[in-house]
Amino acid sequence: MVAGYCRDMPNASLATGREASKTGRNGVGEGPLRVVVVGGGIAALELVLALDDLAAGLTEVLLIAPNREFVYRPHSAKEPFGYGRPRRRQLRRIARDAGAELLVEAPARVDSARQVLYTAGGERIAYDALALAVAAEIKPRFEHALTLDERYMDELLGVLAKEVEQGIVRSIGFLIPGRISWPLPLYELALMIAARAEAAGVKLRGTIVTPEDMPLAIFGQRASDGVARLLAEAGVKTLASAYAEVPKPGCVWIEPGDGHLQFDRLIALPELHGPALLGMPEGHDGFIRVDRFCQVPDVGPIFAAGDAVEFPVKHGGISAQQADVAACAIAALAGASVQPRPFEPVMHAMLLTGGAPRYLSARITGGHGFSSVLSRVPSWSPPGDVVSKYLAAYLEALDGETTEAG
Repeated sequence: MVAGYCRDMPNASLATGREASKTGRNGVGEGPLRVVVVGGGIAALELVLALDDLAAGLTEVLLIAPNREFVYRPHSAKEPFGYGRPRRRQLRRIARDAGAELLVEAPARVDSARQVLYTAGGERIAYDALALAVAAEIKPRFEHALTLDERYMDELLGVLAKEVEQGIVRSIGFLIPGRISWPLPLYELALMIAARAEAAGVKLRGTIVTPEDMPLAIFGQRASDGVARLLAEAGVKTLASAYAEVPKPGCVWIEPGDGHLQFDRLIALPELHGPALLGMPEGHDGFIRVDRFCQVPDVGPIFAAGDAVEFPVKHGGISAQQADVAACAIAALAGASVQPRPFEPVMHAMLLTGGAPRYLSARITGGHGFSSVLSRVPSWSPPGDVVSKYLAAYLEALDGETTEAG
């Protein structure tokens, strides 16, 4: 049994946050606020680290995740031609450092009326506050195209580079589906493959087909114009405001329009779908709808952050910002001297190009950026892929431990 949490046991009564103690702190209870965080990615880890900083001693945190390891790929300006070696960290170590416990399980459904989370393994976990930081579901969109998986980006880059250099592949179509996705990795791949082709003296025809009205439109006009220039200089053509269909291998139909294009290889981003967690109200495409404070409306003290949230931009930095907003609201509920603040997203991302990387920043509103910047120097630190208030510094410290130990 996890200390402080009620599980399903024979002949045992279920004590929820409202049933277990007298009403006291903010109408919840007199003891530490029992917080259950569900997820094993950036948003979940940022949330437990934030709670440890904002409400240590006022909260009792249980992290529930289906995975035992957190895998991340920190970018480095010294390694502009690849994603770097993926690094793995034990979730139990991270939870322990954040003063939380870990339960390796998958969520099944939520009973918001009784404030209970049910897991796939049959556990019944009572909570005073619940934070859902579960992943979105990834599904291939095109049957006759290779679906891009960032976990195997280096391998894909290596195989494609060899095929291009050997003249096996002379044309590549890069396809972005209409449903919500994170398009930056496909732009990176197109730029890096184009750079490899140029270095090998090979003429390569690369084409990006995207429903965006301009390349990386989420970053706003200024950054998008800069990305468009990079693509043009690399010889990569962009078909914007276009939707692709792939009726057979190598063949792409473009809408609007009545023509088709042929390619030696087709690489596509996956589509993202909401987790459709039982007991939770669903937003568009199964994503979780939240208010400005990342609280799920009409279901009590339930918050959500990360890719499963109904927000058009899916990115680790945005997930971390949502987690910080949720953590602040939960800390206030626990009685901490903090003021809940609304979600005001700011995007930071590194774009690998096959040469010197570029750094993009933008404030996001309505799914698009404004006050956007594309530069050769990052405006944030550390300049990695995990841009967050707590998790980035924590991982950097762990990397330092590893380096010293080695």
